[in-house]
Amino acid sequence: MRILLSNDDGYFAPGLAELAEALVGLGEITVVAPEQNRSGASNSLTLDRPLFLKRASNGYYFVNGTPTDCVHLAVTGMLDNLPDIVVSGINHGANMGDDTIYSGTVAAATEGFLLGLPSIAISLTSFEGRNFATAGRIARELVERFIRDPIREPVLLNVNVPDIPYEQLQGMEVTRLGRRHKAEPVVRMTSPRNETVFWVGAAGAAADAGPGTDFNAVERGCASITPLQIDLTHTAQLGAVRNWMK
Repeated sequence: MRILLSNDDGYFAPGLAELAEALVGLGEITVVAPEQNRSGASNSLTLDRPLFLKRASNGYYFVNGTPTDCVHLAVTGMLDNLPDIVVSGINHGANMGDDTIYSGTVAAATEGFLLGLPSIAISLTSFEGRNFATAGRIARELVERFIRDPIREPVLLNVNVPDIPYEQLQGMEVTRLGRRHKAEPVVRMTSPRNETVFWVGAAGAAADAGPGTDFNAVERGCASITPLQIDLTHTAQLGAVRNWMK
């Protein structure tokens, strides 16, 4: 089993170290992660400058680019053999509902999926970061399950784990994505040079958090497992748009 790990918090992030440690013994592990925190990078590729690949003292490789760059570079140019699975994380904070559109953690896994590899994005659902080990155990259980019974087609799983001790988890639940309200307004500030600057506001509260959603599962103490797809076609509107174009 060849396992490729990446993230969006950077190669130095504690969640990545926890993930690598949790998967020890399951196969050959290669870590390729961004040089710095690239949270919110989504699926962006770096096309306006060259990328370099360097190796840190802990054996991890890092790239001066985005999470998508890392997985793309590893799979299409660095590795002699394709990985059997891509695992991205452990993200410091949730990636539920609309978060998945912006998330670099999900983007790294998505790139693996687009390259034909089963991929998992895993996040710890708080910024306190007290129980990365819980998310690590869930990641290991999922990879072990894949080894025992691999899914026979490329799959992209978005996993969110409550920030609680493993013993308090209420199991794992297969979910759909919920929805958030719109984000909080941007925050206007004045810089030390008397310039007006803006910070992007926080994500909004959950709007669709009913039974079956990732928000609901996490709220009840379950790890949520959401299969994602990349087809953005709004099929229900095809007929309406065709009529509108006549």
